[in-house]
Amino acid sequence: MGQSREPKVNLLLYHLFKWSVVSPALHLAFRGRVFGAEQVPRVGPLIVVSNHASHLDPPLVSCCVRRPVAFMAKEELFEVPVLGPAIRLYGAYPVKRGASDRNAIRAALASLEQGWATGVFLQGTRTPDGRITEPQLGAALLAAKSGASLLPVSLWGTNAIFGKGSKVPNLLKPVTVRIAPPLPPPRSTNRQELEALTQTCAETINALHALGR
Repeated sequence: MGQSREPKVNLLLYHLFKWSVVSPALHLAFRGRVFGAEQVPRVGPLIVVSNHASHLDPPLVSCCVRRPVAFMAKEELFEVPVLGPAIRLYGAYPVKRGASDRNAIRAALASLEQGWATGVFLQGTRTPDGRITEPQLGAALLAAKSGASLLPVSLWGTNAIFGKGSKVPNLLKPVTVRIAPPLPPPRSTNRQELEALTQTCAETINALHALGR
């Protein structure tokens, strides 16, 4: 039986980081708009599925769904002084570079068992315009194996925060986050069911993204 909430020390760090750094950046610098946050389940394992266009997406997702969201991160980051302990407390879990999908799934399932909302970028990588064109089955498979619901989230505008080759964020670019109602997990790991649910997630996220600002 898993926990109903994230560990208390992680919750504390989440709120400290959210209110001191992420929320001010979102609402002041990026003039952030957030729609649908009231639909996020407050407790229990949850799979947050979203599009992905910027390195800033993980903390923005966590901020907007009002609870920590654990994302997988490459193992090397956990060996960096200060950064390693910080991202671990914030919910990140390590996956070896080049590791099999099975190892990644196992790590994500362990995160869900601990009561985390676990984040999955539906396409698995960043896309230039933030739209999902080739959704992967990982989130649906996680849902089937864990019984957790899936929460579609659309990030609009984050692709423009960093221009090509720029390491300095453009604070004049607005960001809008839209959150859809949770979707129930598939009844089995049958590939057709996984593909159908994955397509539903992709279409939902893209439809929200198309609403723009």
